[in-house]
Amino acid sequence: MKKFEISVLDLAPVKQNKTIHDTFNDSLDLARAVEKLDYKRFWLAEHHNMASIASSATSVLIGYIANGTQKIRVGSGGIMLPNHSSLVIAEQFGTLESLFPNRIDLGVGRAPGTDGLTAKALGRNPNNINQHFPQQIQELQRYFSVENSESLVRAIPGEGCDIPIYILGSSTDSAWLAAEMGLPYAFAGHFAPDMMETAFEIYRQNYEPSAEFPEPYIIACVNGIAAETDTEAQKLATTLYQAFVNLIRNDRKPYAKPVDDMDEIWNPMEKSHVQRMLRMSFIGGEETLVKDFKEFQNLFGVDEIMITSHIYEHDARVKSYEIIRNAVDRLNSSM
Repeated sequence: MKKFEISVLDLAPVKQNKTIHDTFNDSLDLARAVEKLDYKRFWLAEHHNMASIASSATSVLIGYIANGTQKIRVGSGGIMLPNHSSLVIAEQFGTLESLFPNRIDLGVGRAPGTDGLTAKALGRNPNNINQHFPQQIQELQRYFSVENSESLVRAIPGEGCDIPIYILGSSTDSAWLAAEMGLPYAFAGHFAPDMMETAFEIYRQNYEPSAEFPEPYIIACVNGIAAETDTEAQKLATTLYQAFVNLIRNDRKPYAKPVDDMDEIWNPMEKSHVQRMLRMSFIGGEETLVKDFKEFQNLFGVDEIMITSHIYEHDARVKSYEIIRNAVDRLNSSM
């Protein structure tokens, strides 16, 4: 088992009886807290038309978080590239990198981050996404290159910026693409764990080294909810469970407070579906997390675990990341 880094995926969660302004303040406070705890990076994810998630203008929010922190890397987990022109994203992230040198990551995915009707409003063409997504990544690489200075179309800011590109995915298609392009790979195990093991095998076995990334690099995104006791953590996790029940019911309302009994909310079919989707979740006190992270790392051997934490009370969410940091430090120091 090898040592691993830990990072944060923040969806800028909107909570019942809270404002979006509160959400952004909480995200910044969390970023400052995990920066002090030496988390490696803080990523934000692009979603649209969801009353529970406020990170739709992802590049703007990255700038807000980066401006309020000092050293932690800040980026996208991810930008849903087919929603945008490659040039606009190159300019946005070139601007961010120019403002916050050596701190900006660009994670890109091909999913819409929303429903079909909203995807259409974003201008996506579903007929050419699989072909166009790899092309867009190549366009980004070209816009960021110094050599593009001779082109008739240039990204300014952006040109000559050293902005690492990460390919995100929740299926094996993204694993093949990341391996072929010699780019780091982040898998969405926090909601789609079924293909994760196979995707990692494909990526490692077929990786083509690149100048920027001579070795494969894997980030596994998982759910993490920690508290002083397992019982307390399990109750905090009911906010996460309710959020996924709402997804199943196509009810995108803000996140709810924890409850004592989920069986009063979900039916047996919903419970089974939620448990399958959230299989890669680390929920418990510090001792439980040490054991669970060890088992996970023995199985997958990833370079980095990125943790998203759906907890209603902000202070409890910050505390959760503190406990996770302690658990990971204990595990890494034992290797």
